[in-house]
Amino acid sequence: MAMSGGVDSSVAAALLVEAGHDVIGVTLKQWEDEDGNLPTAGCCTVGDAEDARRVAAQLDIPYYVLDYVDEFRRAVVEPFGRLYLAGRTPNPCVECNRKVRFNALLERTTELGCEALATGHYARVGWHPSGYQLRRGVDHLKDQSYVLYMLTQDQLSRLRLPVGELTKPEVRAHAKRLGLRTANKPDSQEICFVGNGNYRDFLLQHFPETRSPGVVVDMEGNQLGTHEGTAGFTIGQRRGLGVAVQEKKYVVDIDSASGTVVIGDAADLLAEGCVVVDVTFVAGRAPLSPEIEVKVRYRAEPEPATLGQGPGGWEVRFSEPQAAIAPGQAAVFYQGEVVVGGGTIERPLSDG
Repeated sequence: MAMSGGVDSSVAAALLVEAGHDVIGVTLKQWEDEDGNLPTAGCCTVGDAEDARRVAAQLDIPYYVLDYVDEFRRAVVEPFGRLYLAGRTPNPCVECNRKVRFNALLERTTELGCEALATGHYARVGWHPSGYQLRRGVDHLKDQSYVLYMLTQDQLSRLRLPVGELTKPEVRAHAKRLGLRTANKPDSQEICFVGNGNYRDFLLQHFPETRSPGVVVDMEGNQLGTHEGTAGFTIGQRRGLGVAVQEKKYVVDIDSASGTVVIGDAADLLAEGCVVVDVTFVAGRAPLSPEIEVKVRYRAEPEPATLGQGPGGWEVRFSEPQAAIAPGQAAVFYQGEVVVGGGTIERPLSDG
């Protein structure tokens, strides 16, 4: 059982114990402070590990903390900095799940002689004659299938998601019924290695080269102001542009090579589709029907679209133009409740 120290994984562990399973609790140490210890702010902190340990003790299950700091730094943190330097908007949670968390945990699952890995994600694993399916969590407000789209058939066959059938209020009710110390613990909202600070401050501290002055221009190329680095901007950003304008303006393009940030109106953010690279499909193959829904941000709702192959990769074409398509973010494909697959947005598409 992957235990983060939050209420979701605590309840997932408790439900598995109640169901009669032999459970081992595991926390991955993925980031450390300057002293080499677990951080004290943000998520994945020393307090979170202590909460996980105490819940494991209450449930009378073994508990371990495994050190994956080096792997996490190479696979997640360093690309995080490089992608911002390149003018992109990375999704570190997706990369962590893809390159570190599930590989590490499933590896240890086998080493510990366990049959399955369980996590506290709000998503579901189901069986269909065509194979295992990844499905949205019952609670669509908490659904986390977006960050799990890269899971394979083999991984899904060994994965259990006990809270995927529950709503968040039901999870908290279980925690209170069981007397778990995490019952009222707030959900973490931060990028785990950034902590309570601003991601821009993190970039300046760990990637000082992100401080590279440039200019802010309008859609016609007129200079409106200057900035201290393109890493401080993301597509669709409205606040903190560093320019004085009368109307609402948004970041519509970032050219890291020239240090240019382009701002425009809301209409300038609209795209007919996007090119998606590094695409994987949960079933191991593309869907038979090109009709899908797609999420281009974690908190977005799936939007109707079609999926097909183009010269630069897979192409998503929206039924209605969508705003703020940010290169580096994940585009995740759905058909109803089922996750078809997904990949990384390379660039928006516009018929204009």
